[in-house]
Amino acid sequence: MPSLRRAAYLALAWVSFALGVIGAFLPLMPTTCFMLLAVWAASRGSPRFADWIRDHPRFGPAVIAWEDEGAIPRYAKWLAVVMLGVSMLVLVFTVGILWLKLTLIAGLSLIGVWIFTRPEPAISS
Repeated sequence: MPSLRRAAYLALAWVSFALGVIGAFLPLMPTTCFMLLAVWAASRGSPRFADWIRDHPRFGPAVIAWEDEGAIPRYAKWLAVVMLGVSMLVLVFTVGILWLKLTLIAGLSLIGVWIFTRPEPAISS
C-alpha cells in the first residue's frame, strides 16, 4: 500500500506541475497554486522532485516564499486580483441566476482580499 500511495502522490505532483507549466503560458490558468500543490504532493511521493521544483529558476522563488513566509510576490498579487476581476466580469454576463452570481462574486472578492493581504517576500522574487 505505501508504494501505491507514493505513486498516487507522484502522479498528482506531475499532473500539477504540468498544469502549472501550462499556466505559465496561458493567462487564465494559474501557475503558482499548481506548483504549490506539486511540491506538496512531490514531497510525499518524491522529495527529489520537490527539491527540483524549489530549485527551479522560474517556479522556485514563489514556492519558497510561500513555504518560508506565507508570502506572495507583488506581481503575483496584482495578476491574481486582475484575473479574479476578469472572472467576475465573465460571471456578470454569463450567470443568469442572481443569487448564484452574487455568491460567486462575493466569494471571488473574498479570495482577492485574502490574496492582497498576504505579506510580500522579504527578498523580492
